[in-house]
Amino acid sequence: MGPCARVLSDLRHVVEIQAESTTGDGGGGQSDPWATPVIVATVRARVEPLRGTERQHAMQIEAAVTHRVTIRHRSDVTAKMRLKFDNRFLNIRAVIDVREQGRFLELMCEEGVAT
Repeated sequence: MGPCARVLSDLRHVVEIQAESTTGDGGGGQSDPWATPVIVATVRARVEPLRGTERQHAMQIEAAVTHRVTIRHRSDVTAKMRLKFDNRFLNIRAVIDVREQGRFLELMCEEGVAT
């Protein structure tokens, strides 16, 4: 089994790629862009937790778990998007074209509240 076949067989999770929506709040401002996100696609993925850390955010300790998510290549995925994985949200921090071959993307993600 070649490396690509191994990657394809490892795509055992399902994730939803989401983008922010821009909706007015009726008062000239913007509502929460993640209140009703735009669903870009639902795709097969390999989700790998990498490490866990804690950080202080708004005077509270918040856990941040970093994940590497591998999906088939898509040209419409950006670091401004997030993934919905089960009932969790993974904020995309970097999009990497694996081996620059246009076959797979590695999405470096952080679990938690969008920032």
